[in-house]
Amino acid sequence: MKLLFILDPLASLKSYKDTSLAIMRAAQARGHTLYVCEQHDWHLQRDTVKVDAQTFVFTEDSHWKTGDKTTQAPHSFDAVLMRKDPPFDNEYLYSTYLLELAQQQGARIINDPASIRGWNEKLSVTRFAQFTPPFIVTSKQEKILAFLAEHDDIIVKPLDGMGGSGIFRLRKNDPNTYAILETLTRFEQQTIMVQRYISEINKGDKRILIINGEPLPYALARIPKTGETRGNLAAGGKGVAQPLSARDLEIATTVGPTLKQHGLFLVGLDVIGDYLTEVNVTSPTGMVEIAAQSAGWDLPCDPAMVMVQALEKQSS
Repeated sequence: MKLLFILDPLASLKSYKDTSLAIMRAAQARGHTLYVCEQHDWHLQRDTVKVDAQTFVFTEDSHWKTGDKTTQAPHSFDAVLMRKDPPFDNEYLYSTYLLELAQQQGARIINDPASIRGWNEKLSVTRFAQFTPPFIVTSKQEKILAFLAEHDDIIVKPLDGMGGSGIFRLRKNDPNTYAILETLTRFEQQTIMVQRYISEINKGDKRILIINGEPLPYALARIPKTGETRGNLAAGGKGVAQPLSARDLEIATTVGPTLKQHGLFLVGLDVIGDYLTEVNVTSPTGMVEIAAQSAGWDLPCDPAMVMVQALEKQSS
């Protein structure tokens, strides 16, 4: 296959743990040709979408070389994988429009750009309300304070962040409550999500990877460091691979077919305790850690290789 990856700047990627690079290594190992670009390499010429892309080859495990950029038709690739990290700002939004046009002109885009746009990673849990903790979505301080009074212990977070950015835990009588809510809601001008705090976070915020509707057998439990509420690896959490629990499997097998129906090929579900808290459709991570930790187990799992083989199967 000829594969194009839309990435953040290559210099910003951590080669030892980056999931996009892991998928690309697996693809090269199976003989596929790799190209890379950034979101601003896409452009529209009258009614035709074009992309300026460059070849990419791993020379050693953590080194690579790239070729010169050339302008190509997106449909000339067997698959285009959107792996740009959030925040989901206006530029990200515009990218999904261009990708959707490219899709209409014959390109195979993963994940489906309209679904990336339509499945906000925080709000999408509302599609599966049977699995969510109590929550509200609002910008109004009065409603958040009432929710806090009801549940005593809550999490507040922006709708467009990643890696744990902007997430706060609030408890009754916290002297910082008003300042935090003013900051997050920008004085009631920005909508946020408020969830009941789930104490099982101390056992990890589990990332469950879904590939073409099917869950991997292991989750990556991201355990908060001492004194932290957030389990995100970007916030210092420790990733521990573990088999899916019965509840994890119930959530994943219920959600998976809907994700596949909407063209969401690679998705990361976040589960704390028995609750689904987020549906990550932009650039879910965790593949490297699961592969490394399960390597010596009776049933090892290399998520990047599973991903590439699923792409091959869909293309055949």
